[in-house]
Amino acid sequence: MKKAYVNGVILDGSKDMEPLRGMVILTEGDKISAVADKTADISGYELVDLGGRYIMPGLVDLHVHIPSSGKPKKGQTDYAKLYKLLSSSELARSVIRRMDESYVKQELLSGTTTIRALGGVMDFDTKLRDKIERGEADGPRILAADYAVSVPGGHMTGSVAMPVYSSRGAAEMVDELVKNKPDQIKLMITGGVLDSTAAGEPGQLKMPEEYVKAAVERAHSYGLPVAAHAEGTEGMVIALRSGVDTIEHGGKPTPEAIELFKQTGAALIATLSPAIRYHALKEKPDWMSDTEYLNGKALFGNMLECIKACREAGIRVGLGTDTGCPYVTHYDTWRELYWYTKYAGSSPKEALYTATKLNAEICGRGDEFGSIEPGKSADMIVTKGDPLSDIKALREVSMVVFRGKIYDSPKLKRIRAVDRFLDSAM
Repeated sequence: MKKAYVNGVILDGSKDMEPLRGMVILTEGDKISAVADKTADISGYELVDLGGRYIMPGLVDLHVHIPSSGKPKKGQTDYAKLYKLLSSSELARSVIRRMDESYVKQELLSGTTTIRALGGVMDFDTKLRDKIERGEADGPRILAADYAVSVPGGHMTGSVAMPVYSSRGAAEMVDELVKNKPDQIKLMITGGVLDSTAAGEPGQLKMPEEYVKAAVERAHSYGLPVAAHAEGTEGMVIALRSGVDTIEHGGKPTPEAIELFKQTGAALIATLSPAIRYHALKEKPDWMSDTEYLNGKALFGNMLECIKACREAGIRVGLGTDTGCPYVTHYDTWRELYWYTKYAGSSPKEALYTATKLNAEICGRGDEFGSIEPGKSADMIVTKGDPLSDIKALREVSMVVFRGKIYDSPKLKRIRAVDRFLDSAM
């Protein structure tokens, strides 16, 4: 139960972190008990020799959809039809549960020790969260929302989101979701690239402002934060005006939006990963519609502009992957950090800090995990290379520690077609 991590280089996750040498990390059970000089008395501790490798906090991914692998598909998928099929029988539902367990295990083994699940099938995310908490499955800490609140014709309605038809209905759906003790509520305020009907409008407003306000007020009455899918300016402004806690993705920024971010203290959650494929495509594939292609490229530019405007204004920007979207897998959280450095002007140090300590603070759990400090959860990852010199060092994680349990030399199931395409875009 007591372990001493020795002979490693410590990156503690703090904003101004510098490599710490000649120190040991002491853990007792699932907690970090001390970060001490190597001369400290460690008798009674099991030694874990890191052999000069780098040890840092586990990554925190603030935007994940558990039920999808990220495997690329040609053409459009009718997600509502697929959901109806997969949830139609107990046998089909058991298949989804097994898939979900395999996907979250990939998250953990790749170095992501906490995920915020923002839209899933029925109550499967809270159930899986609880199963992991009981030690009955291997996976990261899950901050679950279960299915999202949407409207008829809204984003992902009928699959990982369910529709409401009035302000009262929006509040009552929050009441229904609360029965499974979620960690946050997710609202689908705008559409997205895959369901947009007009080129140049990747995030059309879908949810009326009065619905948003009713859902936010009810969620906050339960002490639950609200995450808002908003890929357009109008939806982002309405969400912020209604008091949401995080804007997921973001739209083209305006002075009004930036001022509302400042007034409310809301954070922007950057998710460059799903739009990278559009940015990287030099020409439209035959099977992709003009609308999707143009909106995907527009979304990448709008999100990047929003990230930069928020950073310049001192607004907190967190990192999420939108895992489950095509070409966004459960083992590639590190790529979001890489895109953040390549396109948003972040240094590797800032990216690592954002994906650990800052992300933990944004989701209101900074006192529990996100950094290597006494009293925090023993969530750590080990890499051979130094991510402060090259963030790509996070691609190969040689050890994962989650709540004190060690996963040594973890093996991942990669989707080669995704790896090849994304590597060519780096």
